[in-house]
Amino acid sequence: MALLVMKFGGTSVADIKCIKNVAAHVKREADAGNHCAVVVSAMSGQTNRLVEWVNEASPDYDEREYDTIVSSGEQVTSGLLALALQAVGVKARSWQGWQIPIQTSEAHGSARISNINGDNLRSAMESGQVAVIAGFQGVTGQGRISTLGRGGSDTSAVALAAAIGADRCDIYTDVDGVYTTDPRIVKKATRLDKISYEEMLEMASQGAKVLQTRSVEMGMKHNVRLLVRSSFDDPKASPAAGTGRQSEVGTLVCNEDEIMEKHVVNGITCNRDEAKIMLTNVADKPGVAGKVFGSLADAGVNVDMIVQNLSEDGKYTDIAFTVPASEYDKAMNVLETSKEVLGYKSLRGSKDVVKISAIGVGMRSHAGVAAQMFAAMAQKGINIQAITTSEIKISVLIDPAYSELAVRTLHTLFGLDEE
Repeated sequence: MALLVMKFGGTSVADIKCIKNVAAHVKREADAGNHCAVVVSAMSGQTNRLVEWVNEASPDYDEREYDTIVSSGEQVTSGLLALALQAVGVKARSWQGWQIPIQTSEAHGSARISNINGDNLRSAMESGQVAVIAGFQGVTGQGRISTLGRGGSDTSAVALAAAIGADRCDIYTDVDGVYTTDPRIVKKATRLDKISYEEMLEMASQGAKVLQTRSVEMGMKHNVRLLVRSSFDDPKASPAAGTGRQSEVGTLVCNEDEIMEKHVVNGITCNRDEAKIMLTNVADKPGVAGKVFGSLADAGVNVDMIVQNLSEDGKYTDIAFTVPASEYDKAMNVLETSKEVLGYKSLRGSKDVVKISAIGVGMRSHAGVAAQMFAAMAQKGINIQAITTSEIKISVLIDPAYSELAVRTLHTLFGLDEE
């Protein structure tokens, strides 16, 4: 018997047929004697439709009313799933964020969870009732509905799991786990049985779309074990929690200590949402870099890779860095308007780049990983434009034409191909 939180995203609850399939997954766990809370997203496409209505009604909208409207998608899904569960003989009821309550900050549209009192929820679950919870939402100190922004339902689920002391949080999605790389690029990509929080956090931030970074951060902070598995598996054929067959389904995201066999590299990611910007002939004196990146930070632009080259006479430097492609135009505008303050000679930029990353906790105890990576790419004629590293990650910026070749080369190099 286990205390579980199960989360289902928009594609998993896209229509009534899908919702009935979700009910079958939940019934499997309930029939196995597990106490379950289920967090649901809005049905696929519904949130976008609600946002369109908001913009049509008032382009300069009140953010409090925006949250009231867009949070209704999850409310509909929670009620429909509760009905579907009741129809198959499972005791269930829907819960909205304010009923639990999930208390949040006042930042409507991008609120942060401040506290969850899970006592009532846990009591209901332990009485045999499945709690079907609307994800993505909470309530402010002023009693207004709030929404959590991108990845809000995943964040809701992990936060609830922490609040009630769940044994695990199962994230059901349209893939059956976390793979060593994108299977569409490398057919020999393999599903990982386990991956550490740190590796998953790096993979999510470097382009892997399986989990949102906020949910992984919360799982790591509160030591909530996460299981990524597919909602499209046959519910009758899938093992229930606690059956001892967990390794047959999904990928467990957990503490590094739980992983007996650590590979040097566990994943290769390819992030196409990158843009490169270069400032030339910037005066090489204290405070200049602070002005450059401070102006971008003030505008809400996230900077990633940074490369600085000093001129031979030591008077000037060129500064190159990357930003998300979606923030490229904003970054260029900020730098153009601040030219006199920053004092650079020219400003150049391009969206025609990709970032390839090798990620693995094994890098901590193995030397020469970067050398191997760079040599293998050189043999394939792949030029590296920029490099950044962390304790468990090496990222390079390359021409998009070589992205798939780079991923396949590194996947083979680090022994990740399926045997």
